[in-house]
Parts: sequence; structure tokens; C-alpha cells
Amino acid sequence: MLVETNFVYVIPGDKFMTIKGGHLYLSDKSEVRSPRLTINTFFSSLSADSGSRAIGVILSGLGSDGSNGVKAIKKAGGMIIARNPETTEFNSMPSNAIATGMVDFVVEPEAIPGVIQDYAKREMELLAEGISDGENMAGLIDLISQQLPLDFSDYKQSTILRRIKRRAAYNNFEQLENYLEFAKGNPKEIEALANDFLISVTAFFRDPEAFDFLEKQVLPAIVSNLAPRQEIRVWVTGCATGEEAYSMAMLVRELLGEKIKDHEVKIFGTDIDGAALAHAGKGVYTAAVVSQIPQTFLEKYFIPEGDDYKVIMEIRKMVIFARHDLVKNPPYCNIHLISCRNLLIYMTPALQQKIYQMLLFGLKPEGFLFLGSSENPLPILQALEVTDKKSKIYKKLDSTPPVSFEAFTLPEYTSKPVSLGFSQPETTKNPDRTLDGAINETIFNEEQRLIVCIDKNNRVLKSYGPTGRFLHQKNFTSDLTELLPGPLSIAFKTACNKVSETHQKAIVRGILIQQNQETIKVSLTVSPMVYKGRPNGFLVVQFTEADSPGQSSENAMVFDEKLYLDDYTKLLEQENKELKEQLAAASEKLFALHENMQSFNEELLSANEEMQSSNEEMQSINEELHTLNSDYQLKNKELLGLNDDLNNYFKSNINGQLFISSDLRLMRFSPGTVRLINLLESDIGRPISNISTNFRFETLADDINQVLDNGYSITKEIQANDGKWYQVMTMAYIQQVGNKKTGAIITFNDITILKDIQIELDKKNEILTRINADLDNFVHTASHDLLAPLGNIEASISLMEDMPVDNPELKPFLAIIRKSVENFSSLIKEIGAVAKIEDEAISTEVVDLNEIVDNILWSLGDKIKQSGAVINTDLKVAQILFSKKNLRSIVFNLISNGIKYRSEQTPVITIQTSAGIEFTVLSVQDNGIGIAPDNFEKIFEKYGRIQTDHDGQGIGLYLAKKIINAAGGNIRVESTPGIGSKFMINFPVAGFLQQG
Repeated sequence: MLVETNFVYVIPGDKFMTIKGGHLYLSDKSEVRSPRLTINTFFSSLSADSGSRAIGVILSGLGSDGSNGVKAIKKAGGMIIARNPETTEFNSMPSNAIATGMVDFVVEPEAIPGVIQDYAKREMELLAEGISDGENMAGLIDLISQQLPLDFSDYKQSTILRRIKRRAAYNNFEQLENYLEFAKGNPKEIEALANDFLISVTAFFRDPEAFDFLEKQVLPAIVSNLAPRQEIRVWVTGCATGEEAYSMAMLVRELLGEKIKDHEVKIFGTDIDGAALAHAGKGVYTAAVVSQIPQTFLEKYFIPEGDDYKVIMEIRKMVIFARHDLVKNPPYCNIHLISCRNLLIYMTPALQQKIYQMLLFGLKPEGFLFLGSSENPLPILQALEVTDKKSKIYKKLDSTPPVSFEAFTLPEYTSKPVSLGFSQPETTKNPDRTLDGAINETIFNEEQRLIVCIDKNNRVLKSYGPTGRFLHQKNFTSDLTELLPGPLSIAFKTACNKVSETHQKAIVRGILIQQNQETIKVSLTVSPMVYKGRPNGFLVVQFTEADSPGQSSENAMVFDEKLYLDDYTKLLEQENKELKEQLAAASEKLFALHENMQSFNEELLSANEEMQSSNEEMQSINEELHTLNSDYQLKNKELLGLNDDLNNYFKSNINGQLFISSDLRLMRFSPGTVRLINLLESDIGRPISNISTNFRFETLADDINQVLDNGYSITKEIQANDGKWYQVMTMAYIQQVGNKKTGAIITFNDITILKDIQIELDKKNEILTRINADLDNFVHTASHDLLAPLGNIEASISLMEDMPVDNPELKPFLAIIRKSVENFSSLIKEIGAVAKIEDEAISTEVVDLNEIVDNILWSLGDKIKQSGAVINTDLKVAQILFSKKNLRSIVFNLISNGIKYRSEQTPVITIQTSAGIEFTVLSVQDNGIGIAPDNFEKIFEKYGRIQTDHDGQGIGLYLAKKIINAAGGNIRVESTPGIGSKFMINFPVAGFLQQG
């Protein structure tokens, strides 16, 4: 669907919504593994679609959905607005968004339209004016570098300027000049501005295809080349919150398996953002962050911690997080794999080149470089081999780093050796395979006796013909001048001099030499070697015993030993003169070089002494560090043990515990507390007053302050919103060093069961109190009522004593005695019933009314037959949760009363039940003599008899009322004298089970 203005688009509850190309798209949530964070999904797509024009607004909601989407929008250069959590009914989402540190404005809803308009206006102005105000931008960057160990001078100005102007707008400054003055006096603003530059955006296994290549190709290649016990070193630059570093650790751990003990693994995760590194060090991530991790890895390398997930210790120990600035600090060295992804795109080309050189220097030979999709290592590409072009993975080719660092460079010696005019010895090289062809081309069609090929230093490269005929047999030299006899040597040097001047062949004839006691007349020819029409610097020397055919007499010189010696002497004198001049110049240069070298030597000696001193100090420091390291390792083992104990204690502690600092901020909490208070890992560091609880408890902060002031513990009983009761103990957190109170510990103990027992006991006590009162009243009342029948018995017995036993007048007295005894027995039973009534009312069961009524009608069968009574039943509710014994007693009493207090008509009694909203109603109606309205209350009182001419003590309805009231119901009567009465009993609706 195309997005249009003046419309509101609502995301369906069972769908994800994304935006692309200005169109909205829906997808089913069932296709995605939970958690299903709708807002994160939409914000991420919005950042990709709109870039810096994206604006995200977080108003209200539960949970942390939207926090990662906020980071995505900020990374794209957009803006984030959140509502003030203190005025929001559901404040979790805005609170978590603000906790990311990337919210630009925190305002009320009515102010949001104005903020968006101002922002859009500023963005348009920024686009119109382009990159400007560089002077003030440079001033702000200098402020950051002075106050913080951060240097953004070589970052891309467009990115820096945009974020500076946005920060200035946030503080209501229209000009960067004014904002610069404001920032100079506000160090916290400088920190906030720097944090705006540091957007930590990363993810586990970001770009799955690239990580798949790492897992299957790169890491196995690294491991296969390892020596036994060799350390594996990986460096993740710009690691942010650590997801990529932990991803590398999981891949290495998975690859090594049981061999993990054979190699120490060090994965360096570095960044300049201290807050991000602190988060990475904890290794705790939300469910949304770990959603991209394969399920097997999630179950194997993470443990649940509340709603979050924590990296297991085995993986955590493989990663070392440290603050490192690629711009200033030297690189880590001897690294097998360096990951530098989506970091250099924010830097200028000059800075990129410098960092690329540093990364190359840090790699081992055949180490791998892993870059982001938008980065290209052009400055160092000649030293790399492309391993996977799509994944941007490269392999270092050689072991010599073509890089020097300005801070560590040494002076280079650039002077060249001085030429002294004579040949320097060189290693004889094997002749080229084309040498034969060159010789044939040079002396073609010439008769050859001995042909020698020499280089420019007169070294023999190859010879053809009998060498023993013309040369001395010296096996330990290849210098031709030393192999020639005296006259031949003089002629050779003269001919070579002529060839060097004319570049033409020189021929000397008639050279007499003594060889093997034989005088030989030799002709000498020296020719420059030609190959493919060009001279190559070599000479071909030919020796023959007579004139060879084809040699021109015009070019030949007849050997005259005296003339050749004179020429040779002149040549030697000239060479000697040139050598002296060159030697003098060389001496001067050598003297200058000697002075320079002496100066260098003195400096090196001084530096060596300093290095020796430093080495001794370093050795001493190293010994101290070794001792400290041993102590720290021991302490670390103890701390690990204590940490395990504390972690297991926290996990096993089902009661909640909060650790609060002296400024009332949350420092730590146990997992059991999450059930009681709405806590997230991100809540650590927040004021306790800003955290909502499930308790009806408003004095938490006051109790903490009171404990911090006087040190005494405070214990209270409070009730949670779910009805459970907790004992809350607030006590001081005391540091062992200095015995100082630095905070408070709040412990929550669930006492719901105890509280229920206490409430039950209170009810029992109340019932017992009422029973005692009734019994006391009965004692006094019964003592009065018992006197009358006992008096009659006593008087009758007295009269009987004076009468004969067979006196017929004795019978009336016996009837009186019998009746009195029956009344006495009935009264005693009713007194006992009072003591049991309320206790039995508490014991309930499912009572079948049909069964009760049938039992009562059977018990009253004689009376019903004698009176001719008609009993009608209409039981719409057939079963009631009540005391069966008590319910029978109540219904029995009402039916028997209907028969007892009948009129002249035949008794008709109707028993009905019906279901109401709050009560189930049981009614018993008769057509008896009825009751006057004035006596409605009296009949429910103890001994409240209206008709004294019938049997009974007036206690039945009193007991019925107490039973019903004790069960939470009530009883009332409607009656008209002469027409009849209707008794209605209301049972609580909880007692209704089944309709008939």
C-alpha cells in the first residue's frame, strides 16, 4: 500500500509491517521465530528506506521493543523522539529507548509536532547550505580531543557536521558559534556530543553468508597451519557491544571442539566507546538481540538470565575487550584474522590509508583481513590476495610489511657507494642459453681457433676451442687477463681500450708468444657482442695462429711490442691519474661518512646505554608484574569461585533481593526479584524511584534513607497487586573496608501461606469469641430455663412420695415428669448445637438438594401423613456447596415449622431454588398462620417464640440464621398473617455448581 499524507496506518496484531520505496508491506509473524518485535522490524526498514529523513517516535508501551530500531534510525542519521516516561501509563518502551542514549528529544505529545517541524526545517537548511561552518566544527573537535581521548579530526566532515548541528538544535542553538561557546563551559555536553559520534551498531553473525565462509574456509585454514600449542589470535576492531567478537569465539570454539585445550585462543575486541565495551564485558543480551543466533548456538553458548541471555564463561574467557583507538594507538600484532567492518566508511581517504597500513602490519603472513561490504583496501591491495570478493575477505601475501609508523621510524642511510674506477668482483653467472646464437651471429663465417666470451669485468663466461694453445692453465681464476701470456695480455688490453672508444672490432696481428717451448704467432680479435642487432655489453675474444680469412688489413694492427708498451704505459698513467682523483674524492666522502657514522655511533651508544638501563628496569618490572600476575591469577581463581557461589546463590534464592547504592540507584538484583518488580538488565544504574513495582508500597525510598541514616534494619509486611503477601526487610549494605554504609539490601520473603494461616486463625479466633459469648449467654439463660422443669420434677416427686404406688392419680404426674425430662434433653442438645454451628459452617461439600429433601420428607413422614400436608419442589439449582448437615437441619426446621404452624387449611409447602447474579436462592413457602411484620426480626432471635402453645424452645431459626451468616449468606422472611410465610435463603454464587 502506498503511504499517503493525512492517514494513520495501524499494524495488525498478527503481522509485521515494513516500508520500502514508500510502500507498506505485511508479513505473518508465524513465519518468524520469537521474539516478535514489531516496532524494531518497522523502524529498521524505515531507516533503510528513508535514511537520514527517518523520524521515530516512541510514545508508550510495555517491554523493550523499539530500542534496536532506534539504533538503526540513528545510524542512518535520522531523529528519535520519546515521550516523558514519568507521565506515561506504560513507560517501559520510552524508558528503554531513552536508556540507549540515542533519543534526541524527550517531550510531551502536544509538543512533538513542533519539534518535528523545526527538525525538518533545519534539515532542509542544512541540505541547502551544504558543508559549512568548518571553523566552529574544528573547534568542537578540538574540545573533544582535549577533554576526551578521542580524535575525530579525520572523520568525514559531512557526517560530523550533521550530528553537531543536530546536537546544537537539541540545545536550542541556531548558530554553531554560540553552541561552541556553550560547549566550552559544559564538559557533559562534550561527552554527549562525542557519544553522538559513537553509534554502536552491530549484531551476532551479521551478514550470515560471510560468516559461513569464515566458518567453512578461513578458520579451518588458520587452524590447519597452527603449530602445536600455538596461540590463535583474532582482532575485531570497532567491536561496539561485542556481538561480532562473541560470534568469532563461538565459531572458533565450534571448530576446535575437544582440541580447544591444545590452543590458547585470544580474541581482541576493541573500540573507543567505553560504554559499549562495558556492555560487551557483561555478555548479557536481550531476546531480540540473540534472535539472529542459530538455535543450536543459543542453547549451547548462552544461559537464560531472566528475560535476557548471558554468554557462558567458556566463551567469555576467549574474548578480551579493551579500549583502542585505531587513529592513535599502534596495532595488535601477529594476528591470524582481523575484522574491520563498516568502520572506515566514516573516515577520510587519508585516514583510511593509514589504518589499512596498520591493519596490514598487524597481520601474520598469510593472515586474513575481513572488511565490510562498502570498504575496499585499495591502499594495500598489492599486498593482499582476494579470498572471497563477495564477503570482502583478503589474505596477506608476504611477511614484509610495506609500512612505517611516523612515531617509530629511524633515520635511513641514503648515500651510495663511491665508484673507484676499477672493476668490483661479481659472482659469475651462468651464461644464457642464447649465448651460442649470439656468438654465431658475431663471428659468422670466420675461422675460429679459440673463442672466449667475457663480461665487462673480463670474467670468462664461455669458451670454444683449445684453451691450452693460447692461455695459461690456471684453474683457480676466471679472469682472462690473468690467463693470457705477457705480450698477448698487453695487446688484449690495448685492443679492449680501442673497442671501448670506437665500439668497433679491433684486430692485432703478429703477436709472438712462447707456449710450451714453442713460439707461436697469434692474431687477436676483440669484438663487441651483438644479439638481435644490439650490443649487450659482453666481448668476444678470438685467438688464431695465422691471419684468418676475411680479416681486412686496413683495420688490423701489426703488433709492435715497444709501441704497445708505450700505449699501455700511457693508459696506465691516465687510469692512475683518474684513480687518484676518484680516490681523493672518495676519501673526502669517506671522511664525511666516517664523521657521520661516528656521530651515529655515539648516538647509538647513548641509546644503547639508555636501552640497557631501560631493559634492566623492564626486567625488574617484569619480575614484579610476574609476581603480581601470579597473585592476580590466584585472586582471580578465588573470585571465580566466589562468583560461582554468588551466582548459584542468586539462582537458588527464590526470594527477591535488591542491592541499592547510597544515591538510591539499582546496583544488582537476584533473578527471583523479576517476579516481584518489573526489572530488566538495563535498569541497573537507574534510580529506584523510576522503577515501577508490583507492590502497594510507597515508602521504599524513605525506608532506604532511614536505614542509611541510622543503620537499623526495617521489616514490613506488604501486599502485592496479585494479592500475595511479602515480608520486606531493608538493611544497610556495609563495605568491609572502613565499615561504611554504602547502600542498602532489600530482601523480599513470600509469606503468603503464613499470612493466609494467620487470617484463618483470626477468623477462628473471632468465631471462638462469638461461641464463648454465646455459651456464656446460654449458661445464664439455660440456668433460668432449666429451673422450671426441674421444679416441676421436684414437686411431682414430692407428691408421689406421699401417694401409694397403685394410685391412679400418679399417672398425670408421671406424664408431667416425662414431658419435663424431654424438654430438658432438647434444651441440652440445642445448647451443644450452638457450640458446633459456626465450625461446621466452614466445612463445605457438594450437597444434592434432591437427596436432602427426600431424606427430610422421609423423616417427617408421620407428621406429613397426620396433617395431610402437600410438599411441592421446583429445584432449578440441584447442587449447592454448603455444609450438608447444617443445610439439612435448616430445611428440616423450615418444613417442620410449616406443618407445625398450619392454619385450618391443609398445609401446602413449596420448596424452590433459582440462580441469581450474586446469590443462589432457596425458598420454603407455606400457607400457615403467618407472621406479623413486627415479629420478623424477633423470630430469628434466641428464644424468640411467638406461639407459646406449640412445642419448641424458639432456638431453631436463631441457629439457622447463624449458620447461613457464617457461610457468607443471609436469610429473610416474607409473611402475611392468615395467608402464610415464605423464607428465602441467599447462598453466595460461589456455591452454585450445576443447574437442574
